[in-house]
Amino acid sequence: MQVSFVCTDHSLKSRSAEDRLNRQNASSPSLGTRSKFRAVAMVARSLGQLSVQNVPSSSDSSMKQPGMKYRNLGKSGLRVSCLGLGTWVTFGGQITDEMAEQLMTLAYENGINLFDTAEVYAAGKAEVVLGNIIKKKGWRRSSLVITTKIFWGGKAETERGLSRKHIIEGLKASLERLQLEYVDVVFANRPDPNTPMEEESFLHHVLRHLKAFIMFRVKLLPVVSVSTSASTLRDPFNTSKSRTFIIEETVRAMTHVINQGMAMYWGTSRWSSMEIMEAYSVARQFNLIPPICEQAEYHMFQREKVEVQLPELFHKIGVGAMTWSPLACGIISGKYDSGVPPYSRASLKGYQWLKDKILSEEGRRQQAKLKELQAIAERLGCTLPQLAIAWCLRNEGVSSVLLGASNTDQLMENIGAIQVLPKLSSSIVHEVDSILGNKPYSKKDYRS
Repeated sequence: MQVSFVCTDHSLKSRSAEDRLNRQNASSPSLGTRSKFRAVAMVARSLGQLSVQNVPSSSDSSMKQPGMKYRNLGKSGLRVSCLGLGTWVTFGGQITDEMAEQLMTLAYENGINLFDTAEVYAAGKAEVVLGNIIKKKGWRRSSLVITTKIFWGGKAETERGLSRKHIIEGLKASLERLQLEYVDVVFANRPDPNTPMEEESFLHHVLRHLKAFIMFRVKLLPVVSVSTSASTLRDPFNTSKSRTFIIEETVRAMTHVINQGMAMYWGTSRWSSMEIMEAYSVARQFNLIPPICEQAEYHMFQREKVEVQLPELFHKIGVGAMTWSPLACGIISGKYDSGVPPYSRASLKGYQWLKDKILSEEGRRQQAKLKELQAIAERLGCTLPQLAIAWCLRNEGVSSVLLGASNTDQLMENIGAIQVLPKLSSSIVHEVDSILGNKPYSKKDYRS
């Protein structure tokens, strides 16, 4: 039924909401009906006032800010901002604690909820700085996603690696420095090299990788005991332990810290796809918790792993990608186009390797390509770093890209990459690939 009525501008301005509702229903002879409408109007006005009062203000930085995108970390239920803030080099080292607080506050107010650190960053000081800021700001713990990485903890032999002892003790120490009861994700920061691959018996090496390859391609549940096959095929002279046992110990320890409430999830960092599949196989076999994410380096000059290997892991077993160094340690920022400026990362003590890389022949070729990419960025109305970060975000398997910044201007520029993402059409991506000339071959026909 269509209801229409006519009223003048004067009556529209002068009549209250209650009067207008009464006018619309004036044809109804029922006094009870009109009373009901008046009651509804009064309730509606009350609810309207309440909703206005209870809407979080723009000063409530825990809101999802316009423009910030949120994605699931792998195929888990954990929602993370597509951009995260890393603390490598900067927190506890390159920048002051005051600047670290400014950066973290700016990130949080712009919708970033993911903050990444590690026990080894600045010998643990990065975790201390991060924890102090969280405590000072009084942000709700439930609004944050805090991740840390375990591998290098101290100088003693038992204070590094992925043994059950160091994973549990190392994470406890990290939580004390962070002043937190738990982290959202704890990463195994590299595979444990205690049993080098080349020390395995040849037969065990071949069969282990054959099994992992079969699972990798067709996602078979483990039907052959990993530990049994490892012990059966182990070196008969017992000169080396099976790497599978090392991974099993790691998976069991990660499951333990999650069950103890010290972490919500666990992931890997710098692991190969085969090693991740082994961890997944062990977890499925023994009813343990598998990793949900691999933290990997990804930028325009480093593509193979994130574009070829990890997408298959994502589709097969749900492992996502949290990527770092989208600007290749600053190489793509454009700051090194005329050499190494003072106070840049490449000029810091301990980063001679980066300086050598920039000044090498390959580094000069990369700078030439960046000049061509700069022209594309100008056409899109963005900076080269924004183009590079948006280029990383376009990958379907990338859950979040970790940013590194030493001042607020850099961070705001990097966050602006979100606005560039919709501009990356297929033709733009193809043009970028043509300039880079390093696109890896990747199949898209993932089988379920």
